Amino acid sequence: MNRIWNSIVGKLWATILLLVSFVLFIVSVLLLEFLGNFYGNQAENTLRQQAVTISKIVDQHEDPTASIYVIDDLLGEDTSAIIVDVSGKVVDAFHEEKNGSKIREILLNDKELSRVFGEDSPVVKEMNLPSAADADRLEAHSVLAAPLHEGDRLNGAVFVYQNMEAVHENIRQTNYIVLLSAFIAFVLTTFFAFFLSSRITSPLRKLKEAANSLAEGRYDTEVPTPQHDEIGDLAVAFNKMGRQVKHNLEVIGQEKEQLQNILTSMTDAVISFNRDGSILLTNPPADRLLKKWRDARKDKEGDIPDEITGMLNHVVMYSEEVEDELPLDGQYFDITISPLYSGSYIRGAVAVFRDMTEQHRLDKVRTDFLANVSHELRTPISMLIGYSEALSDGIVETEEDREEMMKIIRDEAMRMGRLVNDTLDLTRLESGYMRLYKEPTAVRPMVERIASKFIQKARDADITLKVDAAGAGEAIVDLDEDRIEQVMTNLIDNAIRHTPSGGTVEVKSSADDGLLEVAVADTGSGIAEEDLTYVFERFYKADKARTRGKGGTGLGLAIAKNIVESHGGWIRADSRLGKGTTMTFSIPFEER
Repeated sequence: MNRIWNSIVGKLWATILLLVSFVLFIVSVLLLEFLGNFYGNQAENTLRQQAVTISKIVDQHEDPTASIYVIDDLLGEDTSAIIVDVSGKVVDAFHEEKNGSKIREILLNDKELSRVFGEDSPVVKEMNLPSAADADRLEAHSVLAAPLHEGDRLNGAVFVYQNMEAVHENIRQTNYIVLLSAFIAFVLTTFFAFFLSSRITSPLRKLKEAANSLAEGRYDTEVPTPQHDEIGDLAVAFNKMGRQVKHNLEVIGQEKEQLQNILTSMTDAVISFNRDGSILLTNPPADRLLKKWRDARKDKEGDIPDEITGMLNHVVMYSEEVEDELPLDGQYFDITISPLYSGSYIRGAVAVFRDMTEQHRLDKVRTDFLANVSHELRTPISMLIGYSEALSDGIVETEEDREEMMKIIRDEAMRMGRLVNDTLDLTRLESGYMRLYKEPTAVRPMVERIASKFIQKARDADITLKVDAAGAGEAIVDLDEDRIEQVMTNLIDNAIRHTPSGGTVEVKSSADDGLLEVAVADTGSGIAEEDLTYVFERFYKADKARTRGKGGTGLGLAIAKNIVESHGGWIRADSRLGKGTTMTFSIPFEER
């Protein structure tokens, strides 16, 4: 029931019923009042007409008997009359029934009615007179007293009185009909109002269902528009709104997806903060960064470093962008924090963290590289200058000394050339500009051929060179043979240079389970464990004193590492001081 009254149907239905009921009530009251007055006035007019008629009959008829019959026929069954003279004596009485004498006495003794003799004008009054059937019961009567004239002289009066029971009965019947009509009209109005309200609200209910469907995400929902009134226009507007909402949501979804893809693909970490410092949005690099901060701050309050919190508070308080570069947990970040506005109110901030650690490392590498190149070039250049000045000044006395100086100048020049060539090769490898020319290559013949080039050099240094390529079998691997030869040349040459006389250098190769491995082991002095991590960096020398005298540039292992990695492989160093070193590189391949 409450659902009906809370609905538009119930409210509209109740409104129509109340309005119609109010109108019916007003109309019924006015109609009943009008009909009551009408019947009362009609009865009074009838009495007046009858009194006038009686007066004329009495005045015009000389024969009293004839006038009596005429008056008797004139009066109705419920109407009575008495004629009195000027002295108040009853001359004639008509339609008198039981209690007629009492009625006469009442009428003649009534002061208001007696004014008819003095004012010479009719007097009308409603009175309660004894009932014709029961003397003890009084009934309402309408009484009219009219003067009788004989010429211009007052000759008496006629009292005409009528029982109002008939009039009241007519009024009751009329009231019954009016009330019955009002009730029927109310019932019909009830059904009509319910039908009308249901018909009016039916499209609204469909609009409500469509709106619920729209709220649930079914944006293709449309409302039928058979009507061409305001409700039809509303349905058309609703359908247009649904299509527009769908279009706008698709656009917003595309923009959101685009922004999400941009955030996801960004290498910079992006974090959106609420005004209170809580995190609202992050991208994958930011998630990794936050995880690292949480792991590093297990014993501290909050997930964000204090430096970031201070910058965030400054942005929120002063409404200005802050940019700075800070070291955080061993990394360098270029941090930019900008305020986010909702109108003129700052609702938070967005922070962009650009990892500058690699940039710092590259800057340091570049600085170290320039320092190392300068250092490596300074010695041969100084020697070239010194010996060339000695030759030009004629300081050298013997031809043997001259030849020795010329040999030193030539060796240092060749060393400078190797340093420049190695530097260029390493730069091209690291920048990706060096192209690999891969071809199917038989591993065993390649290893044996490259190792055989160092047999004489090892014999001159009193070093035993062993080659075991049987493990490679008949393996064929796609690789750039020239570049792999450059790697093996560096490794074997390093091993021979760093192995004392009487030592051994062994070259072994194997190809199994899609992995080619080549190892160069020596019995030299070895490399300290703390230096093993850095041996593949440019210009790094585990023994700073031993390399210059043996023609090394400090770039061979760095070049070898880049060549192997460009083949999709890796290289490692295993060494023990006083026991020797083993350099091993591995390259995956597809077995044929």
